[in-house]
Amino acid sequence: MRLQTTICVIGSGAVGKVTALGFAQAGHDVLLLGQAPPSTLPASQAWDVRVYALNHAARALLESVRVWDAMDEARIAPVEAMKVVGDDPTQAGRLDFDAFGARVGTLAWIVEDANLNQALDTALKFAPKVKQIAAQSRDLQISDELATITLDNGDTIEASLLVGADGAQSWVRGQCDIDIASRSYYQRAVVTNFTCALPHHDVARQWFSADEGIIALLPLPGQRVSLVWSAPQHLAQQLAGESLASIAQRLAAYCAADLGELTPLQPEVVKILALNLLHSQTIAAPRVALVGDAAHVVHPLAGQGMNLGFADVVSLLQTVAERDAQTDCGDARVLARYARSRKEDILLMQLTTDGLVRLFASDFPPLRLARNMGMNLLNRLPALKRQLLSHAMGKIKSTTTL
Repeated sequence: MRLQTTICVIGSGAVGKVTALGFAQAGHDVLLLGQAPPSTLPASQAWDVRVYALNHAARALLESVRVWDAMDEARIAPVEAMKVVGDDPTQAGRLDFDAFGARVGTLAWIVEDANLNQALDTALKFAPKVKQIAAQSRDLQISDELATITLDNGDTIEASLLVGADGAQSWVRGQCDIDIASRSYYQRAVVTNFTCALPHHDVARQWFSADEGIIALLPLPGQRVSLVWSAPQHLAQQLAGESLASIAQRLAAYCAADLGELTPLQPEVVKILALNLLHSQTIAAPRVALVGDAAHVVHPLAGQGMNLGFADVVSLLQTVAERDAQTDCGDARVLARYARSRKEDILLMQLTTDGLVRLFASDFPPLRLARNMGMNLLNRLPALKRQLLSHAMGKIKSTTTL
């Protein structure tokens, strides 16, 4: 069977689904190719351990494709403030951010992966211009006019534009022979959820430690918090063998004064994920555009991975929408403009997160003193803090073309 479509999106995660919805609402015929089954929310008392800190630009995109209001609002937590603490034993650096100082109502929103994907799956069911296929891609051929994808059952898909939203191990990127620079951080993210004895007041908290890595406790609805502990590999192995009650005791040294006793959320679930840096040489090839983790992977310390992927989607949608009427959406000039539009933002985020990881990984005393003094100095510069927050919250672009 030969299937023809304007745009084919490969990838079954949130970035791929949003891409398909955005193009469909812009009037394009879209084929979404992926393997994952429809997402469902956890049981009523369970909370997904995989969460995202979505910024204002990400929310604007989700609102434009009518997904934000379809999520379960009771499972979304606003972030009203952030408290970041350094690691000097005598005078730890501090950085405090809040919505009032940033002149916004909310800094970000903590959203469960399952909550987001269930809303996306529901929206896709009511998107008549999106056809979904659960199949495995086997081969990709590119011509001047088309991208042709051969599936494992022998069927073929012909598209003017192929969007690779298939993650860090992207099949699409590999088929296009796009080089990548990849490096392990020799850290693993330990993610799980706890209840806290004291209210968190919608504050996201983060601690930097040369010995124990980067610990973040993000607010969930009610007196619940989500842990993202970017731990050195040797410590991550120890944590993997411990009970969550034991991990809670370790965390008490950081958060007991603010959050009180932590108790593992029932049922107990923990995930451990390897952390790497991935930079793609380019995010565009003939008839192909990469978005999300297929194009770049950053350290989670700033919580910007999903936001960076959604920003790719916004840029790709707008670049295609602004092309000349006689130019098809997979034209090389269109894709070159898309790649240029994302280069600075991606590079800045990768340099910032990578630099912070390297800076706080060193236990050299003079460097430790300097980085903590730098945090305290920045904390006394409100204009600069607002500028940093403005970038983290995303450059909110017009979505009227979606």
